[in-house]
Amino acid sequence: MDQETFNLSIRKFLKMVGVNSQREIEQAVQKALDGGILKGNESLAAKVILEIPSLGVKVPFDGEIKLQ
Repeated sequence: MDQETFNLSIRKFLKMVGVNSQREIEQAVQKALDGGILKGNESLAAKVILEIPSLGVKVPFDGEIKLQ
C-alpha cells in the first residue's frame, strides 16, 4: 500500500463529503426557513453514517447544528 496515495484519497473523499454535506444542509435550512418550518433559532440534531461495505465498517456520528 502506498501510504501517501491512501492518505490523499481519504482527504479527497472527506473534502467532497464536507463540501457537499454543507451545501445540502444550507439549502435544506434555507428552504425550511422560507417555508416557515424553522424560525432560525433552533438547534438541529444531525447524524452521518460512514459506511464502507467491503470492510464491514458502519459507524454513526451524531452532532448538533445550531442556527443561533
